[in-house]
Amino acid sequence: MYWLIGSLIIIAMMGVLAVADSMAIPTSSSLMDILNTSILFLSLIIFAIILMVIAQFNVPSAKTSHLSQHTAGLSSRNPSYNTSHKSKLFFRILTHVLVALLAIGLIIGSALQALISHQQAELTEITEPMRVQVLVTIEGISDSVYDVATDSGYRQVAVISDISPLVSALAVEDLDAMTSNFLIDENNSLSNNRLYENNSNNNNGKDGTYRVLLNGYPKNSSKQSSKKNLDNNPFDRLNYLQPGDQLFMSLALAPLATSEQALSNPSGFDSYRWLRGRHIDGVANILTVGTSNVTNTEVSKPAFASSSYLQRFQTYINQGRWQLRQHFYQDWSTQTTAAQQAKAVTLSLLTGDRSLINRDTKDLYQLAGISHLLAISGTHVLFLAIMLAGAAVLLFDRLWPKVYRYVPRWQVRWWVMIAAAFIYALFTGFDVPAARTAWMLFAIGLVRLTLLPVSTMRVLFALAVLMAWLDPYVLWQAGYWLSFIAVALLLKYDDASYTQSAVISETASAHSASVVDTAFKRVWIIGKRVFKLQFWLFITLLPITLLLFGKASLWGLVINLFAIGLFGWVIVPLNLLAGLCYLLSPAIADSIWLLVSATVAKLHELITWLTSLPALSEAWLYTPVNVAILLMVLLSMLPWLLPRGFISRWLAMPPLTLLMMTVYANQQSLTTIPTLYILSTGDPYISAALLQYPVVNNEQSSTTDTHKNNISWLFLSDHRPNAARTMPSNLTANKLSMTLAQQLGSLSVDTLEGIVVQSSSAGLTDTLTTDKTYLASNASASTNASASELLPLTVFQLNQRLPISQYWQAGRSDHWSAFQKAYKVTSQSKDITNISVQRCEQGKTWQLGNGDLSIQALTGWSNIDSPSVWDCTVAIDASLPIRVLKYNAADPLKSIPATAQTLTSSSQPPTHQANMPQARLILNADTHQRIWQMWTLLCPVEPPEQPRTFYNVTWLGHSTSQITAEVINRQTINEMITYDDKMLEATLSLNAAVDTTNMTP
Repeated sequence: MYWLIGSLIIIAMMGVLAVADSMAIPTSSSLMDILNTSILFLSLIIFAIILMVIAQFNVPSAKTSHLSQHTAGLSSRNPSYNTSHKSKLFFRILTHVLVALLAIGLIIGSALQALISHQQAELTEITEPMRVQVLVTIEGISDSVYDVATDSGYRQVAVISDISPLVSALAVEDLDAMTSNFLIDENNSLSNNRLYENNSNNNNGKDGTYRVLLNGYPKNSSKQSSKKNLDNNPFDRLNYLQPGDQLFMSLALAPLATSEQALSNPSGFDSYRWLRGRHIDGVANILTVGTSNVTNTEVSKPAFASSSYLQRFQTYINQGRWQLRQHFYQDWSTQTTAAQQAKAVTLSLLTGDRSLINRDTKDLYQLAGISHLLAISGTHVLFLAIMLAGAAVLLFDRLWPKVYRYVPRWQVRWWVMIAAAFIYALFTGFDVPAARTAWMLFAIGLVRLTLLPVSTMRVLFALAVLMAWLDPYVLWQAGYWLSFIAVALLLKYDDASYTQSAVISETASAHSASVVDTAFKRVWIIGKRVFKLQFWLFITLLPITLLLFGKASLWGLVINLFAIGLFGWVIVPLNLLAGLCYLLSPAIADSIWLLVSATVAKLHELITWLTSLPALSEAWLYTPVNVAILLMVLLSMLPWLLPRGFISRWLAMPPLTLLMMTVYANQQSLTTIPTLYILSTGDPYISAALLQYPVVNNEQSSTTDTHKNNISWLFLSDHRPNAARTMPSNLTANKLSMTLAQQLGSLSVDTLEGIVVQSSSAGLTDTLTTDKTYLASNASASTNASASELLPLTVFQLNQRLPISQYWQAGRSDHWSAFQKAYKVTSQSKDITNISVQRCEQGKTWQLGNGDLSIQALTGWSNIDSPSVWDCTVAIDASLPIRVLKYNAADPLKSIPATAQTLTSSSQPPTHQANMPQARLILNADTHQRIWQMWTLLCPVEPPEQPRTFYNVTWLGHSTSQITAEVINRQTINEMITYDDKMLEATLSLNAAVDTTNMTP
């Protein structure tokens, strides 16, 4: 009953949050006035305590058969006993009814708690984009630092108040004048501020406060500026904002649903739920930053009008975290990247601050399967609590032993551990793992103090329910599930292995053996237990990991064997010791941190070497996980979770077999239907499309494996028009290649027949640049390539990740060989795979051996000295219909059809011909109107009475395309799809209808 009610409570809260988030539910202010979250939380705790007390005193007897016979004899001889027995039966029935009512009340109350929390979040969220001038209060420490050299942006949670609409752009001097007027104004108002009157049409400033995520990223102008001018960048002072600082900024606010952080992420990361879980009301892009803080405490208006002592204490702790980061950040630019990242990981292991860790290091830990080691887990909190408790008991033993007359030694140790755990949890941000450990220490000590017969597993489960009641949005955090499930599995494994180890030790002591044999056996037993524990955790957490993140690293099974011990017994204790020494002597702490950083650096080198082995390069497991797969995993694990001998463990074979068949069928379903996936790139003008076509009796494929069941082509293009001004791309080749490689892996693509870059590159053109230094700087893996070199460099880096047979490049590619050599020099890597380039120009074709699929270039004339006609539009002709899907990173099996505009054509329907392709898919990539003007001049005109050659012609391009209605009619296009889901201008003059369901074959 205990586990059933708790599970139903969590399921009900998750269901309410999912339903409330997916559909519009009217907000009821009266409901929130009647049922406050804090009052409801206390009521749920009281109900739970009453339920546990009733259930504890209503435990049935174990010998029910003997009791029933005895009571039957008494009832036949004594009628009065029969009456008392009926009253007891009535009381028991009443108890069961009361337990059922309390359980139902707990489930309904939990659902109401989740609903009220969601409605409160809806009331405070930002609903529309706006540009404002606000007073910003920094909360906590930033998630990242602003650094132009590494293209790192500033991300900071903050509270904004004194919100006023912004009509014209503000300079830094204007914000400083606002600060001065704000400090002078006795009423803390901007109503008399002349600058505000000039920038606002009315005096309707908002008095509300919002909790937002500030974003400040380096712009291209600042990236290209010299290092001397970087000191004049006002964004540089963002790194020096401490928790609790207040200053004026001009911001561009955006709601979560329409901000870039909440759009479909290429990696499948649900940023909307991540931000909601942190109680973020909106996203704010920083426009201008003031240079003066609101430091006058008498007139400054804090964001928390009723800030408690706990909040002030947490602000002081966050300031200590910030000062410790600044200590690690000293002389940062003078150190090597390896030394920087070793120090960044050391800081993360001490305070949970990951702001200094770059993307490469995070990817390395993800690939190694040890990302969990970067978080502050229960091990960190427990180590510090044990160290301080031991030191406190030692002091009491030496100086004040009389204390033990009044307080037992274990209680002294317990109170010190609790205080240390909660303070350190606050110091690390009070994330779920740290908070869980602190509350677990408190609960277990309370159980021992009150002598309650409650197991540790029940305490853990009750704590999971309590944390969900306190904050229902914690159910959207991956750390919540991984933390509690991992600890539960550890407790279950420890219970199962304790008896086994006791038997082994008794057997070893019974037989006389030498010291060497005994030591060898103990080492063997310990190593075997560690491997079994790691294998147990990896297998049991694998479905949860795949469900939460969409992928899992197979390296984790191997690297965790030594990494957990190294971190748990060497790095973390030394790091915590250095943190304690920092309070007394920073010089001693720096010496210890130097040793820790050196150890972490050597570990990075070892992991990099292991993960770069060619034989073990395929480390990612991509498998979509749904409820059915989770159910089969649970059924497979059930015989192993139950006590030994309860049911046969051979019963795990049927669900395990069904699970393997389901996973294999899911992987095969991605490649059995001709499909073009529109992949996510993170840039609205950069497009990526993957063609997967099943192969039947192919004899002339140029792939390395002639027995492959499908052919895959990747098409890349940059659709920024030459004649219009657009926002520059913030993508890097590393980021784009990594994003594409992950999406290809989730679609079971390990080999590409070819890549077609449909946009020309100025950096590869002999007529536009000949500077080798320029090539080397743009080919560097750590440098942002310009827009023209982004896609070629992405192809080169993709070729290092998976085999590619052909590479077509639009325009001229005279410098491609020099480009590859420059990349080899700057990357300083010996294992670099080269790839030859072919020109993608009009008339170039590729055909499958059986004739079912062909790819040909419709445009691209690189022999003309004008880049405006170099872009390569490609036509895909297939004997089977090709469906066009929008790639769903969270679950590729649920990728939805792309929105299509159906055009009415005056041409005759196609007549049946033998071996005639049924479908044509045109991938457009023009950035100038001359492309289609050239095509109109060079391509022959077909008479309108001639029947169409294809059953279906689909056009896929960008809404900025320069294609005309005449070209659309001449190509007999009957379906139009755009990458950005916007209306194409050329179709406005045609009879078009939007159809979102007609894309599947």
